[in-house]
Amino acid sequence: MDYTFVIPVLISFVLSVIMGPIVIPILRKMKMKQTERVEGVESHLQKAGTPTMGGVMILASIVITSLFYVKDYPKIIPILFVTLGFGLIGFLDDYLKVVMKRSDGLYPKQKFALQIVVTAVFAYYLVNVTNTPLTLLIPFSGGKYWNIGWLAIPLLFVAVIGTVNGVNFTDGLDGLASSVTVLVATFFTVVAVGTKSGIEPVTCAVVGALMGFLLFNVYPASVFMGDTGSLALGGFVASTAYMLQMPIFIIIVGLIYLVEVASVMIQVTYFKKTGGKRIFKMAPIHHHFELCGWSETRIVAVFSIITAILCLIALLAL
Repeated sequence: MDYTFVIPVLISFVLSVIMGPIVIPILRKMKMKQTERVEGVESHLQKAGTPTMGGVMILASIVITSLFYVKDYPKIIPILFVTLGFGLIGFLDDYLKVVMKRSDGLYPKQKFALQIVVTAVFAYYLVNVTNTPLTLLIPFSGGKYWNIGWLAIPLLFVAVIGTVNGVNFTDGLDGLASSVTVLVATFFTVVAVGTKSGIEPVTCAVVGALMGFLLFNVYPASVFMGDTGSLALGGFVASTAYMLQMPIFIIIVGLIYLVEVASVMIQVTYFKKTGGKRIFKMAPIHHHFELCGWSETRIVAVFSIITAILCLIALLAL
């Protein structure tokens, strides 16, 4: 067996580790610091002042590593584009919030419009340049694909933008989004290597970048990824799934993302319908568990174990 796929993991990891002591002080000096909601979890108020926008470390590690492979592995280009595209949207959002002190960052309509543009370019490239079919691999079907015709395009927009925002909601505790996504990226790496899909350098780069970033992001975090990191990672997960014709598998390996989004939607809907009552103590759901007395490290461990088990189930579903 060829083990050269390990090399981009190591390159990206080393880059991420080297960048930490350089980037974090710069972010601190530039006052790229986290602000916490007063009505949020009380223990999070002490996080105010921790540098955010650390996602630039993740993005830089992924991009630099991938540049070594892009000539021989052209299929990584659309994944890089989506990861970078959503990362830049997140960077702009973070910059407006943290530096320009505009509490909402990008307005929802602006953010949504930019997400539509990035997704549309990806859809065009996927269909017209890479000639990747939009048929969907069905889990536990023995390798059968589902052709849903013209519905594949609207589904792509829902899947990509939904996944991006799911990862964004998951990024609320030290090391949570990083830990869950490094496992999802490892799953995609196993599939990419096993199927010789030609995208393994970028999936490996994400694994390495996140392992390096986690050294600075585990509790108590010395840096947060911000929307720069979480939107980029969401873009990576969705675009990789589509390059492998496996968007249905996001529901399995990315179940945590789905639950996080669903908890917010349920909470908001119930709150409006009942005139102020809540189902959860707080949403997204990781904050509910915090208010139930769970420590951050316990929540991260449990969510990571669940994701690891789901990734193993997804391998059986191939």
